[in-house]
Amino acid sequence: MTSTVTYAGELRTLATHLQSDSSIETDAPTDNQGKGARFSPTDLIGTSLAACMLTTMAIRAKDLEERLKGTITETEKIMSNAPRKIAGINIRFTWPSEHAFTDEEKQRLETIAWSCPVKESLHPDIQLSVDFNW
Repeated sequence: MTSTVTYAGELRTLATHLQSDSSIETDAPTDNQGKGARFSPTDLIGTSLAACMLTTMAIRAKDLEERLKGTITETEKIMSNAPRKIAGINIRFTWPSEHAFTDEEKQRLETIAWSCPVKESLHPDIQLSVDFNW
């Protein structure tokens, strides 16, 4: 078992990671009757993609991990209405300014990012746009 999710009322859930006992709350988004005071469940999918890309880069490019510290991603999730689902995810990377990457390292990191498990698990109809911002 990985987690439990408890409905707390008012369109909010509490998800608990069983191994660590850490938790996150979700809210329905404001465009779907919610307060938007927390990540929505669909926000977590885009956020998970960005986190997975960074984590997979650090795992598979161990020699570059130190230079990856401080990298920031900005994630935008785009919803469609009929049916209501994630239509697209846009991610923009911002790399630490004190670290430069060679063209070979950049290509390697991009290839790793595009092969992360979350990306491989997303429906192919979801439009993905990643600006590596080199």
